[in-house]
Amino acid sequence: MKKPAVIFAILAAVFYALNAPLSKLLLKEVPSALMAGFLYLGAGAGIGVLYCFRIKGEDRSARLSRKDLPYTLGMILLDIAAPVLLMRGIRLGTASSASLLGNFEIVATTVIAYVFFRERISGRLITAIVLITAASVILSFENESSLEFSAGSLLVLLAACCWGLENNCTRSISGKSTYEIVTLKGIFSGLGSLCVGLLAGEKMPPVRFILPSLLLGFVAYGLSIFLYVRAQRELGAAKTSAFYAVAPFIGAFLSFVILGDRLPWTYAAALVIMIAGTAFVTADTLHPRKQE
Repeated sequence: MKKPAVIFAILAAVFYALNAPLSKLLLKEVPSALMAGFLYLGAGAGIGVLYCFRIKGEDRSARLSRKDLPYTLGMILLDIAAPVLLMRGIRLGTASSASLLGNFEIVATTVIAYVFFRERISGRLITAIVLITAASVILSFENESSLEFSAGSLLVLLAACCWGLENNCTRSISGKSTYEIVTLKGIFSGLGSLCVGLLAGEKMPPVRFILPSLLLGFVAYGLSIFLYVRAQRELGAAKTSAFYAVAPFIGAFLSFVILGDRLPWTYAAALVIMIAGTAFVTADTLHPRKQE
């Protein structure tokens, strides 16, 4: 049964949903690239501390090896680029729009998984991708009265593409130690983002804003990534990413409650379409057809 993996994927989405609205608040005082760095450092440090209590009893064969290096490096480099793009997109747009547009990651992950990693994609999953793509297109416009494509939306979509490729890199090593993967991903991606920010001239914020950023990173990135990788072992990159469709709607609702972001008619339209897409993914996961 794949139900535990589905639960892991959904919980990962719930934790990640906290990212957009709470980051929006912190971005008032923390520059974009540095914010991305603190989020990942919080993830790596938090899971790293947990790993200290686990490492002695861990099977050595579960640890990353030299042959895993290309996928590990790809995972880290893409995790440096993606959150920087996302934070800049959130700064330019609204947190609710960023939450919803993040669903394009599902499309990018699935296409890359099929084309480059030869992962099996069923007809129902393709239907889900089409629906989610349609919803993302609706949400890529600034508002219902304008057909202009916003700069913030473009940056969020670029971040989603980076994460789509990163998801497939992580999938390739998901059978190894989840603690080690998340710790390496968090520490090195976080340091990379901090270097990008400092080289770009961003100024270090006061400690009172750094600590909440690290804590948010531990929950929204660390725990989320940990559960995500565990789910990938059973579901694969495409399906695990598809269950992330839950996160944007929770994130958008939190943005409405916490930040007062308005939810225009596009939110309701996208919600209906994405729920339909998620239903197809769920059916394909829990009740797969023998022949597709």
